[in-house]
Amino acid sequence: MNEQALSDHEVYSFSQEGPWQVRADELEWMAGIDVIRLNTNRAVPLLTEQRRLPDFGRLLVVSFQVAWALLGWLIRERPKGASASRAGLARRLRIGAERLGPTYIKLAQIISSGEGLFPPELVSEFAGCRDQVRAETFASVREVVESDLGAPLSEIFAEFDPEPIAAASIAQVHAARLISGEEVVVKVQRPSIRTLVHKDIKVMSWLAPFLIGRIPIAALANPPALVELFTETITEELDFRLEAENMLDVARAFSELGTQGYVVPRPHPELVTRRVLVMQRLHGYAFEDLEGLQKAGIDTHEVIRTAMKGFTEGCMVQGIFHGDLHAGNLFVTPDGHVALLDFGITARMTPLERSGFLRMMLSGAAGDIPGQIMAFRDLGALPADTDIGEVITELGLDNAPVDPTSLTQEELLGEIQRIIKALLAMGAKLPKILMLYVKNLIFLDGAIARLAPDLDLVGEVAELSTHMATTHGAMIARDLGLDISGFSADPSAIKAGFGAVDHSGNSLTYRDLKKRRELIRKRLGN
Repeated sequence: MNEQALSDHEVYSFSQEGPWQVRADELEWMAGIDVIRLNTNRAVPLLTEQRRLPDFGRLLVVSFQVAWALLGWLIRERPKGASASRAGLARRLRIGAERLGPTYIKLAQIISSGEGLFPPELVSEFAGCRDQVRAETFASVREVVESDLGAPLSEIFAEFDPEPIAAASIAQVHAARLISGEEVVVKVQRPSIRTLVHKDIKVMSWLAPFLIGRIPIAALANPPALVELFTETITEELDFRLEAENMLDVARAFSELGTQGYVVPRPHPELVTRRVLVMQRLHGYAFEDLEGLQKAGIDTHEVIRTAMKGFTEGCMVQGIFHGDLHAGNLFVTPDGHVALLDFGITARMTPLERSGFLRMMLSGAAGDIPGQIMAFRDLGALPADTDIGEVITELGLDNAPVDPTSLTQEELLGEIQRIIKALLAMGAKLPKILMLYVKNLIFLDGAIARLAPDLDLVGEVAELSTHMATTHGAMIARDLGLDISGFSADPSAIKAGFGAVDHSGNSLTYRDLKKRRELIRKRLGN
């Protein structure tokens, strides 16, 4: 049926009743959007290229803060060694980021949501940056809105709350009501943030090579790689037209998949510019409000299943997913739908990357180790000419799996160091798409801990894998060349993927997993 004959909630995963109808071919702000996105992506290598000297004034300020943090750490905390040393450095870097302003706070926020990718001390300390951004004055907000929308505030909005709902590093959000009566949310970019971000990226790119080996950030995300990854992430956030298109594309993907559990706010058909985004306001319960959800009679286990299924299918079937899941970007509507907000960071995959994620999931569920290594290669984590057999041999994956809780502290540390050294020697790295995917998995991990700690993780992953194989079998056969008509999930392999290698059966709840992780942390001395 022609889309023009359908309601927009039949084309997109919008609420059934909306304040306006969204017709993609009638959106003026979509004009030239492909060129805008292409030019934004092309700007990344230009911003991160090596240059003789970036903006000298900004370089001086940033260099001073980094040097001051390192000097204090070298004198006070480094001699203490181990965890105390890392905690001291993390605290000093967090203070430096806050002093340097929005760009560096944004970098800290991205690192803070990367538990498991970065040292726990860094993640924990940088989490304090999430609410440290001072709001812009209402006069500044008014100036941006009126300039971009081309009219006085009073001609567009009947009400506009001068106090923001939230203030982040790139923008802040205000509640408002249009002259026509619709309740909306207005996202307003900070004045001059684009210029500041570009200056800071150039400074970061110039400084990063000097920090290799000097700041223990992460083995597979050294400073230059981290700056490049950060640049890829933040540049798209500086144009709200791209974010509005992301909203439409993710909402369309959910609709095409028949995923009924998600809802995306409608962007306004006319009130979207590079620096202003007006959208439908949705209401609900905070995603981690267990008590509120239970009082409303909402099945929190089903909320988790919705989150997992939508994220997985969007990634592996449609090749697109929300790239920054955290508690502030999701809530649950009174009817139990998961509402997604803030699409500034949205992962868009190449066909090879999408099939790589699909291969990773199915081969992991089936215990197919070569298939898993191929998947990581396709995702860019390993060079394209990587010898799969050599990786398996070097990492010892052809041996029987070992339960990490059975190892001594020395054995566990030695094994981790051996694996990292081998990966680096193979040219392993952490590409943007994989980092965003892992970040989201880490968020979902925490959400399970809060909302469904007794959920059987092995059973849920097995069921999701089987659903993917049976529902999308034709696509899998076409894209991966695999006949999965006889696909069967291997519960023991799934359990081993969680690091649980024992003989206590094939179920594993989050409570069980948490106990194992705490034991491993103690063994590592954290």
